[in-house]
Amino acid sequence: MTRPYISSKADDPWARIWFDTSPRHLAGPGDPRRVTQALRAGGWKNYGDPDFPHVVLASPDLRHTLVLEPAPDTYASWWRISSNADGQHWHASFGGNTPVEIIAGFTDALLHPAPASELDVWPTLQAADWTYERDERGNESARHPDGITSMERRATLTSYYFAWTAEVALPTGLGGQKRLWHAYFDDRTPCHLLAGFATALADPAPVSRGHYDVPHAHLVTQVERGAQGEQLAAAHDARLKAIRSAVRKARRSAAPTTRPAPAPATEVTTPVTRGR
Repeated sequence: MTRPYISSKADDPWARIWFDTSPRHLAGPGDPRRVTQALRAGGWKNYGDPDFPHVVLASPDLRHTLVLEPAPDTYASWWRISSNADGQHWHASFGGNTPVEIIAGFTDALLHPAPASELDVWPTLQAADWTYERDERGNESARHPDGITSMERRATLTSYYFAWTAEVALPTGLGGQKRLWHAYFDDRTPCHLLAGFATALADPAPVSRGHYDVPHAHLVTQVERGAQGEQLAAAHDARLKAIRSAVRKARRSAAPTTRPAPAPATEVTTPVTRGR
C-alpha cells in the first residue's frame, strides 16, 4: 500500500526555517518529541490509543508514567507525570505552552539514577541572577529578572503541605495577570528532578523555533542563524543515541555482579585392588 504524503508538523525539522529564539522560557512549546522520543530511547513504551490524540508512556518497570493530552486551552495541564516508585507517590504537570526543552530537563533526569546527595534548586536560579526570598512560614520563591517568571515552594492556604510551582504570568494592564505557562510539582517530587527542571529553566542558550511560532512574538528575540533542518535532526539523533548508551550503562552497573558459587567438586574414589 502506497503511503500518501500528508503535510504535518511531524515533518519537522526539515519543513521550515528555524530561528534562534530567546529567552527560552518565553519561546512557546516546541517539538514534543524532544521529551517523548527521549523517554522511548530510555526504554519507555507507548500505551496510547492510536485513534485518540494523546501519548501515554510508561517506564520499563511501570513505576513512572507520562501522559500528553493536548487540550483546547493551552494554559491547561497538557503534560502529566506520575510516579509510585519506592512507595513514594508524586506527580507533576506542565501547561501546553511550557517549552519542551525545559520539560526535558525534568524528564531526562528520570532516565538517570538519583545522585547520592540531594540537589538544591535555589543556588542554580540565584547563579542566573534570580532573586531568592524565604518567609517565616518556610515559603520560598525565586523570581527572574524579567519580573514575570517565578518558581516557588509554598504551603497551601489550609495546611503546611508544600507544593512547587513555576510560571510565567503576563500583566493584563488592568492590575491582573494571565499565565503564559504553569508547572506544578508535588512536594514529594525528588529533588534531582526539580534541579533538572530549574537548570533547564535558567539555561541562557536559545532554542530553535519557526518564525512567529511563539505565543507572544513581542516577548522574544528571533534571529535566523544557527542550526537548520539537517543539523537539528542530526543533533536530535545524537541526543537519542547518547540517552540509549547512558541507560544501557546504568542498567549494567545496577545488574548483580556476584556470580553463583561453583558447585562442590565430586570426590573421585580410586578403587583399591587387593593383592592375592
